[in-house]
Amino acid sequence: MDSAVKIAVRGRVQGVGFRPFVFQLADKYQLNGTVQNNMDGVKIHLEGESERIQAFLSNLEKKAPRLSRIDEIFTAEVELKRLSEFTIIPSERAGTSMLVIPVESAVCDECLNEMNDSNDFRYQYPFINCTQCGPRYTIIEELPYDRPVTSMKSFPMCDECQREYEDIKNRRHHAQPIACPTCGPKVRLLDVNGVEVDSANPIKTTVQLLKEGKIVAIKGIGGYHLCCDARNERAVSELRKRKNRPLRPLAVMAASISEVDVLAELDEEERQLLKSPESPIVILKKQDQYPLAESVAPGMGTIGVMLPYAPLHHLLFTDPELVCLVMTSANPSGMPILYKDEEAFRYLANIADYYLVHNRDILHPVDDSVVQMNNGKLDFLRRSRGYVPDPFSTRQDVTGIVAFGSQQKTTFTIGRNEQIFVGPHIGDLENVETIDHYKQEMAHLLKWIDIPKNIAVIDAHPDYHVQKLVKEFDFAEVMKVQHHHAHMAAVLEEHQISGKTFGIILDGTGFGLDGNIWGFEIFYGDALGFERMAHLHYTPLPGGEKCIREPWRNAAAMLISHHGEEGTALAKAIFTDKTAEIDILRRMIERKVNTVFAGTCGRLFDAVSALCGVTKVSSYDGEAAISLAELADEQVLYEPYSYELIDKEMLTINFSGMIKEIALDVLSALDVHHISGRFHESVVQATVSAIRYLSDKNPGAKKTVVLSGGSFHNRFLRKRITAELSKYCFDVFVPEKVPCNDGGLSYGQVAVAAAKRSASQCVLEYQQK
Repeated sequence: MDSAVKIAVRGRVQGVGFRPFVFQLADKYQLNGTVQNNMDGVKIHLEGESERIQAFLSNLEKKAPRLSRIDEIFTAEVELKRLSEFTIIPSERAGTSMLVIPVESAVCDECLNEMNDSNDFRYQYPFINCTQCGPRYTIIEELPYDRPVTSMKSFPMCDECQREYEDIKNRRHHAQPIACPTCGPKVRLLDVNGVEVDSANPIKTTVQLLKEGKIVAIKGIGGYHLCCDARNERAVSELRKRKNRPLRPLAVMAASISEVDVLAELDEEERQLLKSPESPIVILKKQDQYPLAESVAPGMGTIGVMLPYAPLHHLLFTDPELVCLVMTSANPSGMPILYKDEEAFRYLANIADYYLVHNRDILHPVDDSVVQMNNGKLDFLRRSRGYVPDPFSTRQDVTGIVAFGSQQKTTFTIGRNEQIFVGPHIGDLENVETIDHYKQEMAHLLKWIDIPKNIAVIDAHPDYHVQKLVKEFDFAEVMKVQHHHAHMAAVLEEHQISGKTFGIILDGTGFGLDGNIWGFEIFYGDALGFERMAHLHYTPLPGGEKCIREPWRNAAAMLISHHGEEGTALAKAIFTDKTAEIDILRRMIERKVNTVFAGTCGRLFDAVSALCGVTKVSSYDGEAAISLAELADEQVLYEPYSYELIDKEMLTINFSGMIKEIALDVLSALDVHHISGRFHESVVQATVSAIRYLSDKNPGAKKTVVLSGGSFHNRFLRKRITAELSKYCFDVFVPEKVPCNDGGLSYGQVAVAAAKRSASQCVLEYQQK
């Protein structure tokens, strides 16, 4: 006997071939009905024998398309409509959105095989795709996801593409970006003046130019890259000179996984990350015999590598002489990613020799994601292309909560029902262009996700741009959250940890509730609130931000602050060309002129890096700490320098002895690798000793510790602190789904706001009773 059911499927079920999959599954079990995209996900009406319907439901989740992710399936019996066939019907655009926005996916093997087949009509076509690969988020104008509301709407399908699109047995059935050389986007090669280069094959000509040492701006899926031959020292050095990027490591794209093996050491997890549909940049340890230009990652033991993820990228590697390319974001320092042609021509006029462009508009730019394996766990340095804006599930209702993040490496996060959407990497809110980019992307996601604007959450720092930015959005309430509390809450939310725990937050800069700069904190608490139980001893930053840009000033200030006349003499002995300036710094410290006080892990690393002569002046954010970390061997067990735990009003970690000992070791010309290793171990032992002391002092406290803050990208710190805490029976949790740096801050801000709102509602309900 026939029956009928309606099925609602929620999750990542649009833009991944889900409707064609449902169609084919219904055909297999000889069922009639309809499937439709709507603002809630995918809606299915099914009619037929009950046993066949049950078989359909059993396979709906088991055999779902590779890129899909089913979060919920709802079924209910309904009246028979006596339909005679199964059809895909037009999308429904009304109602409240529960959609998961589809994300970008690297080109699949089937499309690559076709692209490399000289008998295929898409042979060497750089925009080949199917329901299992290609652009998604970057080309979407409206939801639900259909071709007329994407940047593909200006490319009417030819008869052949239309046939595939309508063929239920074809893997391009309802593939919205479907295209071919006849009807789809095309590439052009332009010279520095924007004049098209006469070429029958622009990509092949580009390859030849790259082999000749030229720098080419290449328009990809999420924006422009600057590209050159990674083995050509002259070309890489010239790129650095033109872009004014003297030392920051450049990412590279290798032709294949076998080429990556030549460059770097790979474990199985790293290999799978490189080959995954998300295709991020993966930070890897260089091979001893390293074949690339030294200027790619000067002085570094690691390199950021990705594999080709767009068909266009694969076509750049058809010449066997070109096996590895520098592939770095084309945006000028501090600016958002370039994705509009006119902006690329304007900003890259004195950088690129040529431009390889295409005529498919990028509607939503995304940077490449950057990850590393850190102590056996995934560690996001930047979460963007391939991952954003895929939501996370939560146990609490977060509807109407929007978090604005921080000042640097910022993201925003939007809460809807029990879903948390972390937006794309935006960058540093330091100029009008980046702020406009932030507002544009937030406005789009707010429109798509469709929530009431109940609570806006911002960083508590009074001078951050989010303080002004939030006023441009109409929220019922604005909540301020302390920077490091948000870091801690992000880990608690990710791992669904309930109850109060310890939090070790090692970070660069965060506004402290006492008016000083925090960044080396031990908290005890939960998402609702925290108690600050320990911190690093404060030292002065004369000149404020200038100390961050020029770490030698920070180092001198620490020596002077900790050791007076002796410290001043040590500073002058190490920084021999800065004698007069050191005297000025000392007077500034004594008179407290233009001087703030800080106790942060980032500034501690900066100071030691400068003392060791590694980085006295920074050319990019985090350079001093990153360069110092490169010198320490995480496989070696070092003897720590001296430190003190001083318990007065609050436990204070004091490294004054260590700073003096390091200065003396530097003057004795000891090996800086050994100094760095001992310094790292000092941070480990001091932190673990503090946690043990606090745990013993508070015997009722749970022996659970979460680690967060940008300094925990440091592999040595994460590995050794985790190992030492585990030795003393602490359960340790680290961020694995969002960055431990400020890129994950907005995620934690949502968790704090949700906890506070829930607590307020509970109080209100209690009072009403």
